[in-house]
Amino acid sequence: MSAVMASAIAPAIAARPSEFTAATLDYGALSPLLIVLGMAIVGVLVEAFVPRTSRYAVQLTLTLVGLVAAFGMVVWVALNPVHQVQTAGLVTSGGLVTGSVVIDKPALFLQGALLVFAVLGVLSMGERLGGVGADAFTPMGAATPGSGQEAMALRAGAMTSEVFPLILFSVAGMLLFPAAGDLLTMFIALEVLSLPLYILTGLARRRRLLSQEASLKYFLLGAFSSAFFLFGTALLFGYSGSVYLTDIAVAIPQGGSALSGLLVPGVILVASGLLFKVGAVPFHSWTPDVYQGAPTPVTGFMAAATKLAAFGAILRLVYVGIEADRWDWAPAVAIIAILTMVVGAVLSVTQTDVKRLLAYSSIAHAGFILVGVLAFDRAGVSGVMFYLVCYGLTTIAAFAIVGLVRDGGSEATHLSQWAGLGKRHPLTAGTFAFLLLAFAGIPLTSGFTAKFAVFEPALRSGGMGTVMVVIGLLSSAVTVFVYVRIIVLMYFTPAQNDSVAVVSSSWMTKTAIGVGAVLTLVLGVAPSALLQLAGDASQFLR
Repeated sequence: MSAVMASAIAPAIAARPSEFTAATLDYGALSPLLIVLGMAIVGVLVEAFVPRTSRYAVQLTLTLVGLVAAFGMVVWVALNPVHQVQTAGLVTSGGLVTGSVVIDKPALFLQGALLVFAVLGVLSMGERLGGVGADAFTPMGAATPGSGQEAMALRAGAMTSEVFPLILFSVAGMLLFPAAGDLLTMFIALEVLSLPLYILTGLARRRRLLSQEASLKYFLLGAFSSAFFLFGTALLFGYSGSVYLTDIAVAIPQGGSALSGLLVPGVILVASGLLFKVGAVPFHSWTPDVYQGAPTPVTGFMAAATKLAAFGAILRLVYVGIEADRWDWAPAVAIIAILTMVVGAVLSVTQTDVKRLLAYSSIAHAGFILVGVLAFDRAGVSGVMFYLVCYGLTTIAAFAIVGLVRDGGSEATHLSQWAGLGKRHPLTAGTFAFLLLAFAGIPLTSGFTAKFAVFEPALRSGGMGTVMVVIGLLSSAVTVFVYVRIIVLMYFTPAQNDSVAVVSSSWMTKTAIGVGAVLTLVLGVAPSALLQLAGDASQFLR
């Protein structure tokens, strides 16, 4: 066996050039990523040298300025097609783009959406509610929950302003994730976006033990998923002799080598690592615990931005790297999509905590998006990107509202505490009800348009696509019951406790909620502009 493997590997080794070839870099195309990373490093220096009393304002300002500047550069790159090329690699003689980072139209679309999510997420995370630092975060993450050290930090006015550079580091990884042209760069992006989120999950001000438990679960299970991804990368490298997606795509049709048996296991392991990040079944067990335990604004940011970045990476892997072998792995992913929709919808019915309910809702939405991924045409790609934008805007606004509903000093996340909220706080309850209807896919909301955008190309593909659409519609009907139950609770059930109220927030949280809610309506009533933009950006550079 070793002799056969050696004879199969020898031609690939001999074919490799012996001379060193320098990578080509387009710093203009990389500028959004470089700006975010630069601001993150500046944020670390702020923690070291700026006085404690000024850190919150400085960090918040730097973070927002960096994100807005990066978004401006994304728009500039999109308007200058000369920069929409590979930014770290070579163009082979066959015309294939072999680059570690590929800036094409799908990457720019997803990066722009990510930066919008990041701005809205930072606005909701920066909410102080009259305190010294961000209200959602503990004053000292290293202190034992309930200890004298934590109480002393609270009295001294300590704050965890380091959350802002952590967010920027995570955003940098998310920007790189959907633009990665090889599996090693994709793995690095996965780790860069994940590690700060593991820390942020454990920094909740309230229910500290639950938050730390969620952080530990997220870290341990995330480490396993990263190991799966890296093991799959090794197998695909053994199969194709390269980690570049375009090289893997070229090697698949050739087949017939002694190492062809590595292809399907490699694809399965890499897909497992990516499906973990979107919370697909059976890689979903972390989702409800982490969503419940993390600071609520962090939960909203994770639900929107992480899902978008991970699905961006999945789209590039599928449509650039392994599409030629789809008959081997697509049926398994279709089964995963069906299980994800069914499990997410059914288990959301049994939840009594708002954050856990929205977690299982996000699992169901991941299944809906996978239906569009498996359409295998440009309409499916554009539908997935449109869905990700609509879902992210609605999710950030919904979790921002959840963070404002309080019972005394703690968040009121049990469903029974939301009874009668519509009578006492009609504007907040009405906005939340509208967002729930968008999750359900009711017409005149972005959720309806988004579901149509992913289901239509899958239905047109026939076969398994039709089966997935039918199951998706049935699962959507189940989730309608879940969301309507909350609306009935808010408007038609008397309150059991008058202590539950919506706290008054600053312009930051109001902006995050307002932008999310307004765009949820606009994308439901007049979605053509974004649909056209997503359609124009649906062709990957190969």
